Amino acid sequence: MYQLTDLLYLMQRLRNPETGCPWDLKQDFASILPHTLEEAYEVADAIEREDWPHLEEELGDLMFQVIFYGQLGEEAGHFSVDSVIDKLVIKLVRRHPHVFPSGDLRAERSPDDTLDDAKISANWNAIKEEEKRLANSGDVKKALLDDIPVTLPGLSRAVKLQKKASTVGFDWADAKAVMDKIEEELQEVRVELASGDMQRLESEIGDLLFAVTNLARLKKIDPEVAIRGTNTRFRRRFAHVERVVLECHGGFDNASLDQMEQAWQEAKRLEKQGLLPE
Repeated sequence: MYQLTDLLYLMQRLRNPETGCPWDLKQDFASILPHTLEEAYEVADAIEREDWPHLEEELGDLMFQVIFYGQLGEEAGHFSVDSVIDKLVIKLVRRHPHVFPSGDLRAERSPDDTLDDAKISANWNAIKEEEKRLANSGDVKKALLDDIPVTLPGLSRAVKLQKKASTVGFDWADAKAVMDKIEEELQEVRVELASGDMQRLESEIGDLLFAVTNLARLKKIDPEVAIRGTNTRFRRRFAHVERVVLECHGGFDNASLDQMEQAWQEAKRLEKQGLLPE
Protein backbone atom coordinates (compact mmCIF):
# COMPACT_ATOMS: atom_id res chain seq x y z
CA MET A 1 0.00 0.00 0.00
CA TYR A 2 1.34 3.42 -0.96
CA GLN A 3 2.09 5.89 1.85
CA LEU A 4 2.72 9.62 2.36
CA THR A 5 6.35 9.32 1.29
CA ASP A 6 5.18 7.84 -2.04
CA LEU A 7 2.84 10.78 -2.60
CA LEU A 8 5.67 13.21 -1.89
CA TYR A 9 7.88 11.35 -4.38
CA LEU A 10 5.08 11.41 -6.97
CA MET A 11 4.74 15.17 -6.55
CA GLN A 12 8.47 15.67 -7.03
CA ARG A 13 8.30 13.60 -10.22
CA LEU A 14 5.38 15.63 -11.56
CA ARG A 15 7.32 18.87 -10.97
CA ASN A 16 10.62 17.62 -12.36
CA PRO A 17 11.63 20.30 -14.92
CA GLU A 18 13.00 17.73 -17.37
CA THR A 19 10.72 14.69 -17.06
CA GLY A 20 7.66 15.99 -15.25
CA CYS A 21 4.10 16.74 -16.35
CA PRO A 22 3.79 19.88 -18.54
CA TRP A 23 0.48 20.87 -16.89
CA ASP A 24 1.80 20.49 -13.33
CA LEU A 25 4.95 22.41 -14.21
CA LYS A 26 2.89 25.40 -15.34
CA GLN A 27 1.01 25.70 -12.06
CA ASP A 28 1.64 28.14 -9.23
CA PHE A 29 -0.10 29.04 -5.97
CA ALA A 30 -2.71 31.22 -7.66
CA SER A 31 -3.55 28.80 -10.47
CA ILE A 32 -4.29 25.82 -8.23
CA LEU A 33 -6.26 27.79 -5.64
CA PRO A 34 -9.61 27.36 -7.48
CA HIS A 35 -8.99 23.59 -7.58
CA THR A 36 -8.35 23.59 -3.82
CA LEU A 37 -11.65 25.36 -3.12
CA GLU A 38 -13.49 22.97 -5.43
CA GLU A 39 -11.96 19.92 -3.74
CA ALA A 40 -12.90 21.26 -0.28
CA TYR A 41 -16.53 21.63 -1.36
CA GLU A 42 -16.52 18.13 -2.84
CA VAL A 43 -15.29 16.77 0.50
CA ALA A 44 -18.15 18.58 2.26
CA ASP A 45 -20.64 17.23 -0.28
CA ALA A 46 -19.49 13.63 0.20
CA ILE A 47 -19.73 13.96 3.99
CA GLU A 48 -23.25 15.38 3.85
CA ARG A 49 -24.35 12.55 1.55
CA GLU A 50 -22.52 10.02 3.77
CA ASP A 51 -20.89 8.68 0.63
CA TRP A 52 -17.87 7.16 2.35
CA PRO A 53 -16.15 5.58 -0.71
CA HIS A 54 -16.46 8.91 -2.53
CA LEU A 55 -15.26 10.78 0.57
CA GLU A 56 -12.10 8.64 0.63
CA GLU A 57 -11.39 9.68 -2.95
CA GLU A 58 -12.17 13.37 -2.33
CA LEU A 59 -9.95 13.48 0.76
CA GLY A 60 -7.15 12.15 -1.41
CA ASP A 61 -7.74 14.92 -3.94
CA LEU A 62 -7.72 17.53 -1.18
CA MET A 63 -4.54 16.05 0.32
CA PHE A 64 -2.91 16.31 -3.09
CA GLN A 65 -3.59 20.04 -3.07
CA VAL A 66 -1.72 20.41 0.24
CA ILE A 67 1.20 18.36 -1.11
CA PHE A 68 1.22 20.53 -4.25
CA TYR A 69 1.47 23.72 -2.16
CA GLY A 70 4.25 22.14 -0.12
CA GLN A 71 6.22 21.34 -3.28
CA LEU A 72 5.73 24.87 -4.63
CA GLY A 73 6.79 26.33 -1.28
CA GLU A 74 9.93 24.21 -1.17
CA GLU A 75 10.89 25.14 -4.74
CA ALA A 76 10.50 28.84 -3.89
CA GLY A 77 12.35 28.50 -0.59
CA HIS A 78 9.30 29.52 1.47
CA PHE A 79 8.53 26.27 3.32
CA SER A 80 8.18 22.52 2.78
CA VAL A 81 5.66 19.81 3.62
CA ASP A 82 7.91 18.83 6.54
CA SER A 83 7.98 22.38 7.91
CA VAL A 84 4.19 22.65 7.50
CA ILE A 85 3.69 19.44 9.50
CA ASP A 86 6.22 20.56 12.13
CA LYS A 87 4.49 23.89 12.72
CA LEU A 88 1.09 22.24 12.77
CA VAL A 89 2.08 19.69 15.42
CA ILE A 90 3.73 22.37 17.57
CA LYS A 91 0.60 24.55 17.33
CA LEU A 92 -1.82 21.73 18.12
CA VAL A 93 0.21 20.57 21.12
CA ARG A 94 0.29 24.16 22.40
CA ARG A 95 -3.47 24.56 21.94
CA HIS A 96 -4.29 21.31 23.73
CA PRO A 97 -2.70 21.71 27.19
CA HIS A 98 -5.52 19.53 28.57
CA VAL A 99 -4.18 16.63 26.48
CA PHE A 100 -0.44 17.45 26.50
CA PRO A 101 -0.02 18.92 30.02
CA SER A 102 3.68 19.68 29.72
CA GLY A 103 3.63 20.79 26.10
CA ASP A 104 5.19 17.47 25.14
CA LEU A 105 3.67 15.41 22.31
CA ARG A 106 4.56 12.19 24.16
CA ALA A 107 3.30 13.31 27.58
CA GLU A 108 0.12 11.60 28.83
CA ARG A 109 -2.62 13.33 30.80
CA SER A 110 -4.30 11.59 33.70
CA PRO A 111 -7.46 9.71 32.60
CA ASP A 112 -9.08 10.96 35.82
CA ASP A 113 -8.82 14.64 34.81
CA THR A 114 -12.25 16.15 34.18
CA LEU A 115 -12.46 18.02 30.89
CA ASP A 116 -14.90 20.93 30.74
CA ASP A 117 -15.97 21.85 27.18
CA ALA A 118 -16.49 25.53 27.99
CA LYS A 119 -13.08 25.81 29.67
CA ILE A 120 -11.37 23.99 26.80
CA SER A 121 -12.98 26.33 24.26
CA ALA A 122 -12.04 29.41 26.30
CA ASN A 123 -8.44 28.23 26.63
CA TRP A 124 -8.27 27.46 22.90
CA ASN A 125 -9.44 30.97 21.99
CA ALA A 126 -7.13 32.59 24.54
CA ILE A 127 -4.12 30.68 23.19
CA LYS A 128 -5.02 31.68 19.61
CA GLU A 129 -5.29 35.34 20.61
CA GLU A 130 -1.93 35.18 22.39
CA GLU A 131 -0.38 33.62 19.29
CA LYS A 132 -1.72 36.46 17.15
CA ARG A 133 -0.54 39.06 19.66
CA LEU A 134 2.99 37.67 19.62
CA ALA A 135 3.01 37.29 15.82
CA ASN A 136 1.91 40.90 15.35
CA SER A 137 3.86 42.43 18.24
CA GLY A 138 6.21 44.28 15.92
CA ASP A 139 3.55 45.31 13.43
CA VAL A 140 1.08 48.15 13.34
CA LYS A 141 -1.93 47.09 15.39
CA LYS A 142 -4.58 45.50 13.18
CA ALA A 143 -8.27 46.27 13.42
CA LEU A 144 -10.36 43.61 15.15
CA LEU A 145 -11.87 42.16 11.97
CA ASP A 146 -8.81 42.37 9.72
CA ASP A 147 -7.92 38.68 10.09
CA ILE A 148 -11.21 37.37 8.68
CA PRO A 149 -10.40 36.10 5.13
CA VAL A 150 -12.37 37.82 2.39
CA THR A 151 -12.28 34.64 0.28
CA LEU A 152 -14.57 32.69 2.62
CA PRO A 153 -18.10 31.87 1.40
CA GLY A 154 -20.38 34.78 2.27
CA LEU A 155 -22.37 33.11 5.04
CA SER A 156 -19.28 31.59 6.66
CA ARG A 157 -17.52 34.96 6.63
CA ALA A 158 -20.59 36.61 8.13
CA VAL A 159 -20.48 34.15 11.04
CA LYS A 160 -16.78 34.78 11.64
CA LEU A 161 -17.26 38.55 11.54
CA GLN A 162 -20.14 38.30 13.99
CA LYS A 163 -18.26 35.97 16.34
CA LYS A 164 -15.23 38.24 16.36
CA ALA A 165 -17.34 41.31 17.09
CA SER A 166 -19.07 39.42 19.90
CA THR A 167 -15.74 38.98 21.72
CA VAL A 168 -15.86 42.66 22.66
CA GLY A 169 -19.53 42.60 23.61
CA PHE A 170 -20.96 43.73 20.27
CA ASP A 171 -23.70 41.12 20.00
CA TRP A 172 -27.42 40.51 20.30
CA ALA A 173 -28.89 39.80 23.73
CA ASP A 174 -31.06 36.91 22.54
CA ALA A 175 -32.81 35.36 19.54
CA LYS A 176 -35.90 37.56 20.01
CA ALA A 177 -33.82 40.69 19.45
CA VAL A 178 -32.43 39.19 16.25
CA MET A 179 -35.92 38.28 15.09
CA ASP A 180 -36.93 41.91 15.54
CA LYS A 181 -33.93 42.90 13.42
CA ILE A 182 -34.91 40.37 10.73
CA GLU A 183 -38.42 41.86 10.63
CA GLU A 184 -36.88 45.34 10.32
CA GLU A 185 -34.60 44.25 7.47
CA LEU A 186 -37.47 42.47 5.74
CA GLN A 187 -39.53 45.66 5.84
CA GLU A 188 -36.61 47.57 4.29
CA VAL A 189 -36.47 44.97 1.51
CA ARG A 190 -40.17 45.60 0.85
CA VAL A 191 -39.53 49.34 0.64
CA GLU A 192 -36.75 48.90 -1.95
CA LEU A 193 -38.82 46.42 -3.93
CA ALA A 194 -41.44 49.15 -4.28
CA SER A 195 -38.86 51.82 -5.09
CA GLY A 196 -37.29 49.84 -7.94
CA ASP A 197 -33.77 50.87 -6.86
CA MET A 198 -31.86 47.64 -7.60
CA GLN A 199 -28.63 48.78 -5.94
CA ARG A 200 -30.47 49.58 -2.70
CA LEU A 201 -32.45 46.34 -2.98
CA GLU A 202 -29.24 44.33 -3.26
CA SER A 203 -27.88 46.07 -0.17
CA GLU A 204 -31.04 45.43 1.85
CA ILE A 205 -31.21 41.76 0.83
CA GLY A 206 -27.59 41.46 2.01
CA ASP A 207 -28.57 43.01 5.35
CA LEU A 208 -31.45 40.56 5.65
CA LEU A 209 -29.16 37.59 4.99
CA PHE A 210 -26.68 38.94 7.54
CA ALA A 211 -29.43 39.21 10.15
CA VAL A 212 -30.65 35.66 9.46
CA THR A 213 -27.06 34.47 9.78
CA ASN A 214 -26.94 36.12 13.20
CA LEU A 215 -29.97 34.12 14.27
CA ALA A 216 -28.38 30.88 13.08
CA ARG A 217 -25.16 31.70 14.92
CA LEU A 218 -26.94 32.48 18.19
CA LYS A 219 -28.81 29.17 17.98
CA LYS A 220 -25.52 27.37 17.18
CA ILE A 221 -26.59 26.46 13.64
CA ASP A 222 -24.04 26.69 10.85
CA PRO A 223 -25.81 28.69 8.11
CA GLU A 224 -23.69 27.11 5.38
CA VAL A 225 -24.76 23.64 6.54
CA ALA A 226 -28.36 24.85 6.81
CA ILE A 227 -28.46 26.25 3.28
CA ARG A 228 -26.75 23.18 1.83
CA GLY A 229 -29.42 21.06 3.49
CA THR A 230 -32.11 23.25 1.96
CA ASN A 231 -30.42 22.98 -1.45
CA THR A 232 -30.41 19.17 -1.13
CA ARG A 233 -34.09 19.08 -0.19
CA PHE A 234 -34.97 21.44 -3.05
CA ARG A 235 -33.12 19.28 -5.57
CA ARG A 236 -34.81 16.11 -4.28
CA ARG A 237 -38.31 17.66 -4.24
CA PHE A 238 -37.87 19.27 -7.64
CA ALA A 239 -36.76 15.94 -9.09
CA HIS A 240 -40.15 14.59 -7.99
CA VAL A 241 -41.91 17.57 -9.60
CA GLU A 242 -40.04 16.88 -12.82
CA ARG A 243 -41.02 13.19 -12.78
CA VAL A 244 -44.69 13.98 -12.16
CA VAL A 245 -44.79 16.70 -14.82
CA LEU A 246 -43.17 14.41 -17.38
CA GLU A 247 -45.46 11.46 -16.60
CA CYS A 248 -48.72 13.40 -16.31
CA HIS A 249 -48.27 16.33 -18.66
CA GLY A 250 -45.50 15.37 -21.07
CA GLY A 251 -43.07 18.01 -19.78
CA PHE A 252 -42.83 21.48 -18.28
CA ASP A 253 -44.13 23.17 -21.43
CA ASN A 254 -47.54 21.56 -20.89
CA ALA A 255 -47.79 21.99 -17.11
CA SER A 256 -49.25 24.97 -15.27
CA LEU A 257 -47.68 26.54 -12.19
CA ASP A 258 -50.58 25.18 -10.10
CA GLN A 259 -49.87 21.66 -11.33
CA MET A 260 -46.18 22.02 -10.48
CA GLU A 261 -47.11 23.36 -7.04
CA GLN A 262 -49.35 20.33 -6.43
CA ALA A 263 -46.45 18.04 -7.31
CA TRP A 264 -44.19 20.06 -5.00
CA GLN A 265 -46.59 19.67 -2.06
CA GLU A 266 -46.83 15.96 -2.80
CA ALA A 267 -43.02 15.77 -2.71
CA LYS A 268 -43.01 17.41 0.73
CA ARG A 269 -45.59 14.91 2.02
CA LEU A 270 -43.59 11.97 0.68
CA GLU A 271 -40.44 13.41 2.20
CA LYS A 272 -42.02 13.55 5.66
CA GLN A 273 -43.03 9.91 5.28
CA GLY A 274 -39.52 8.95 4.19
CA LEU A 275 -40.80 7.86 0.78
CA LEU A 276 -39.19 10.49 -1.45
CA PRO A 277 -36.33 9.01 -3.52
CA GLU A 278 -32.88 10.52 -3.00
